[in-house]
Amino acid sequence: MRRYQAYFRESGFTLIELLVTVAIVAILASVALPLSELSRQRAKEQELRQALREIRTAIDAYKQAVDEGRVIRSLDQSGYPPKLSLLAEGVTDVKSPVARKLYFLRRIPMDPFAENPANAESSWGKRSYDSPPDAPHEGRDVYDVYSLSTRTGLNGIPYREW
Repeated sequence: MRRYQAYFRESGFTLIELLVTVAIVAILASVALPLSELSRQRAKEQELRQALREIRTAIDAYKQAVDEGRVIRSLDQSGYPPKLSLLAEGVTDVKSPVARKLYFLRRIPMDPFAENPANAESSWGKRSYDSPPDAPHEGRDVYDVYSLSTRTGLNGIPYREW
């Protein structure tokens, strides 16, 4: 006699297979989330470096223009811009035969770590030429800028000291 085996056609997954799959996906997601936060912080740090470099280069270019006599300054001024927004607004080039302005920035970049700033200029801490390096404060000019964030970078250095 022939034995016929009953073959059951399986369709779909069992509950155990689904639970194992969900557990594996959850483990992978829990590993990937910190890595994505780390890469997001690295991107913001790169943006901060670029913004600081851009503003500091513009401040140096303004000082050079003053030293070359292209921007008027009085004897009691340091030669650095009196306010940060002046770098984007432009100043009159006194050596140009036509009334032309010198622009040092297209726009003032925003501090990526600033929390709820009113505008881009207020997102930065400003150090005047007269202030000491270990205790920067605002004054009659803008000698340097720094981040107002209290956080520390991935390299262990606070963002304020970059």
